[in-house]
Amino acid sequence: MNLELIFKLFSSLSFILFGIACFYSKYFKSEFIRYGLSNYRSTTGFFQLLGGIGTLIGFFFHKLILISSAGLSILMLLGVIVRLKINDGLIKTSPAIIYMLINIYIFFSSLK
Repeated sequence: MNLELIFKLFSSLSFILFGIACFYSKYFKSEFIRYGLSNYRSTTGFFQLLGGIGTLIGFFFHKLILISSAGLSILMLLGVIVRLKINDGLIKTSPAIIYMLINIYIFFSSLK
């Protein structure tokens, strides 16, 4: 299995789970309150679900993988900015950085 395929599967499944968690998880609810973004929890969950599903469907419709990976990269960039703004530090910010880099990799590797 190649790295691009592993990243696509990992990212899509992760964001589908994160998106669902945004709607139902008490932990995610408390985190969005901590971020000062409780009004955007459902919107974020929607875009995470959309990006994760789009990445899966992108296996069959090439342009969709580009849109989804670009959108998830931007979403994670915003997540990095939020975490830096609330002084979360590198350890707590690193998952957002890693997911952003994974989706940037997916985007550029899918340009071929």
